[in-house]
Amino acid sequence: MPETSTTADPWEYCLYIPNDPRAVTISRRTLRLILTMHGLIRLVDTAELLAAELVSNAVRHTKGPAALRVRWSAGVLRIGAWDADPAPPEPPVPLERVVDLEEGRGLALVKAYADLWGWQPLAREGNRGKVVWCELAAA
Repeated sequence: MPETSTTADPWEYCLYIPNDPRAVTISRRTLRLILTMHGLIRLVDTAELLAAELVSNAVRHTKGPAALRVRWSAGVLRIGAWDADPAPPEPPVPLERVVDLEEGRGLALVKAYADLWGWQPLAREGNRGKVVWCELAAA
């Protein structure tokens, strides 16, 4: 039975994905399973939306592999998408300006639904690129 306590020990998962649009669905389903098994059902819907937007951007706007990173610590869920492109993401457009658009809503949705979000460049252990991340508090 999944643990339901929010004071459980910290954990982290990383799913490496190819540059393939199907990776978005695989990432969402993997995230749903991770959160369900850790008793965090109440975060699943929002977390899936946020992860799908982050992974979709990584796959759509870069040419290399990517990764979904999920970490739970101190009552906060951090979802990140790594990609090999060190260029910063485009700043989010205000949500009210992108409501009717087919594209370009990703980071606006992340900004609207996450408690906190950001990005950071990476250049360690020979890896380059960036991580775009967001956080959801359990409360």
